Amino acid sequence: MSHPDTADLVVVGAGTIGGWASFFARTSGADRVVVLERGLVGQGASSLAAGMVRAQGGTNIAVHLGRWSVEFYRSQAESIGFDSGFRQLGYILLSTSAREERVGRERVAMQRSLGLDVQWLEPDQTARVNPTLARDGHRGGSFLSTDGCIDPLRNIRAYSLAMQRAEVEVRERTPFLELRCVARGGRRRITGVRTPDGVIGTERVLLTGGPGLHAVGKLAGVDIPVGAVRHQVAVTEPHPAFSVEDEPLPMVFDVGAGLYWRQEDGGLLFGMSNPDEPPGWTRSIDWGYLRRMRHRLTRLVPATSGLELQRAWAATIDYTQDHLPIVGPAITRAGEVLEGATVLSAGGHGMMWGPALARIGADLALNGTTDVADVAGLGLERFDEHGNSRLSADPVALPFPARATRGEPVEEVTA
Repeated sequence: MSHPDTADLVVVGAGTIGGWASFFARTSGADRVVVLERGLVGQGASSLAAGMVRAQGGTNIAVHLGRWSVEFYRSQAESIGFDSGFRQLGYILLSTSAREERVGRERVAMQRSLGLDVQWLEPDQTARVNPTLARDGHRGGSFLSTDGCIDPLRNIRAYSLAMQRAEVEVRERTPFLELRCVARGGRRRITGVRTPDGVIGTERVLLTGGPGLHAVGKLAGVDIPVGAVRHQVAVTEPHPAFSVEDEPLPMVFDVGAGLYWRQEDGGLLFGMSNPDEPPGWTRSIDWGYLRRMRHRLTRLVPATSGLELQRAWAATIDYTQDHLPIVGPAITRAGEVLEGATVLSAGGHGMMWGPALARIGADLALNGTTDVADVAGLGLERFDEHGNSRLSADPVALPFPARATRGEPVEEVTA
């Protein structure tokens, strides 16, 4: 190499978070940015996502992160010359019980106070906005017309091109092995990152990794309470009800069941997570649970009755106990801050919050501050020794396991 093996910033992980963070860091003035990826760029959960993107968060911070990310996806073509395939479809967050309706209406009031043009739709109104939706079996829901989806594979291409254009150095099949530190004035400061090819000298490291972030943290001497869990997605065969291209159907999220769906290739894409299954790493499909969710989908979208599946897949995705991101300084098990090391996890919302969190992570790693959103309190200090958070959970999320469980990318579980 023409450069000595040093960097202004080393980013661990080349998924959506790490990829966009490296681009933001480089275009913010970092002279040399190196990305370490144990596999290939975008090979993990980023390539298997459904691409749902919404500003309709259940907490203030979720709204800010979602809105920033939607605007980034929307403006990509103009700002960087290529995009992640964002489509504005609108999103209905459906309520199927009196309690869900009450919470949903309170959520709309909170979102409107933050400037979102969200509205509550009665059951007959939801069916007019999305004609494939049944008129019974639910109590209406919130709706925001500017929510939408991206193409996950196109997103990987977008941040790959962005990294290339910004001259980010990407090292695939190069795992992160260890942080090198030195004690200065009673504190530990990052001096480098060890890889199988040697040490990269740096004073700034951004630790990402999706469901593998807990394992990354162990290598760094940091306990990061990020779990790994199965998520399933399937696509039905085409049906005339879903093939209307000039008038796209809004996406729908059955919040209580953790079941969402949208148009895809003339059929319906739907996804789900089972909160009752043990956490773990798997790519196998739980056909029993998928059939159970199909029955629920048929009740809410009658046109799916009898449709065959074109394809189905399962992915291991990350989650946190409170469904919120982790962003802040790396803290050792002994409570010592590793100066120069920043932890960044999307908590299972890599597509939805990815750009905003990547921008925040790059800002914090380089400057220690960010103006994207107030992320004070979202660091590791909010968790106790068992991985339980002192914050209230975001109520608009997939139903991940309630208990705090770490993600280990070494064991596979099967259905």
